[in-house]
Amino acid sequence: MSTQTSARLNKEQQNKEGKQINKTVEMQPATAKWYDRRDSVFVEFCVEDSKDVQVIFDSAKLAFSCLNGTDNNKLQNSVDLFGEIDIKASKHRRTDRSVLCCLRKAEAGKSWPRLTKDKTKCNWLSVDFNNWKDWEDDSDEDLSSFDKFSEMMNSMGGDDLPDLDGADEERDSADSDDEKMPDLE
Repeated sequence: MSTQTSARLNKEQQNKEGKQINKTVEMQPATAKWYDRRDSVFVEFCVEDSKDVQVIFDSAKLAFSCLNGTDNNKLQNSVDLFGEIDIKASKHRRTDRSVLCCLRKAEAGKSWPRLTKDKTKCNWLSVDFNNWKDWEDDSDEDLSSFDKFSEMMNSMGGDDLPDLDGADEERDSADSDDEKMPDLE
């Protein structure tokens, strides 16, 4: 019997006896979305029914790991952050659909153009445009456009509007377009 054949038989025998063969298990990253605010950066890891959630905040790094509830796959992410965060003020919350991390910025008011320190593209990370807000251009009042418009209209008043080109006179006179249309043949 050759040495390769005996080694193969030995492995098969170990498998039958229930011994584990060392395998390298590659952990996959969890899909995540992020958005920026004046004082915080939010990162949402989209994992349904997550178990054994671990979030570790470091001043310039975020580490996340959990078990996916549907497949029991181990998911793990590690991010070198664009800026520094306040570890004590940062927190996370687990829901049935995701794990939301609130990273409190060490320098409030400084915009983060990206989440990661490096400009490399992470295929598991995307911008959450539904929650994104361009807060740099906002005034301190933080009024939406509709609120600003309503406030302007209220300040103008409604009783002092000028007569618009004799609109009352036109209501009384017959318009040229009020004539009866001829029948179609």
